[in-house]
Amino acid sequence: MHPFDLKEIDTRWTLFLDRDGVLNHEKEGSYVLHYDEFVFYDNVKEALRICASAFGRIVIVTNQRGIGKGMMTAGDLQVIHEKMIAEIVLAGGRIDRIYHADSLLDEHPLRKPHPGMALAAQADFPTIDFSRSLMVGNNISDMEFGRNAGMHTVFLTTTRPDQPLPHPVIDLAFSSLYDFAKHLHLG
Repeated sequence: MHPFDLKEIDTRWTLFLDRDGVLNHEKEGSYVLHYDEFVFYDNVKEALRICASAFGRIVIVTNQRGIGKGMMTAGDLQVIHEKMIAEIVLAGGRIDRIYHADSLLDEHPLRKPHPGMALAAQADFPTIDFSRSLMVGNNISDMEFGRNAGMHTVFLTTTRPDQPLPHPVIDLAFSSLYDFAKHLHLG
C-alpha cells in the first residue's frame, strides 16, 4: 500500500464508513436498537455534506450482531437506516448503500475484518476501485477490513483516544468525521 495524500481524493474515490462510533455515539455495552437511541455526533451531517461532494460513492459497512442475537430484526435496522439517511440527505449529504453483517461468527466472510461487505459493494458498484477507496472507522477491525480489501484507512479516535500511533494498519488518524472532512481539499 503506497502512502497517500487526501489531496488525491476525487469523485473516482469511494468512501467506506463504519457506523457506530463514526456517525453516531456507540451505545455502552449494547446496540442501537431503535432510532431514538441513534444520536449523531456533532457536525457529522455537515461532514457527510462535504464528503458527498468529494467522493463519487459513499457506503456504510457495519457489523450488527444485535440482529444475530435476536435483540432486533433486520426490519428494525432498516427503519433506523431509513431515518438516518433522511436526516443526512436533508443536510445535503448522501449514503449510496448500506451493508451490514449480522452473524455472531467472527469467521463469517461478511463480518469485519473480513472484506465480504467491500466485495458485496464492488459487486453492486463495479466501478469501485479499492486502490481508490478509503475506510473510515473507530476500531482496528475496521482498519484491517480496509487493508484486507486493499483500501487506504482513516482511524477516528472518537471511542479510542488512546490508540497508539503510528499503527501498521492506520494511514491517517483524526478526532472525528468532521475533523477528517475539514482536511479534504475540495476544488
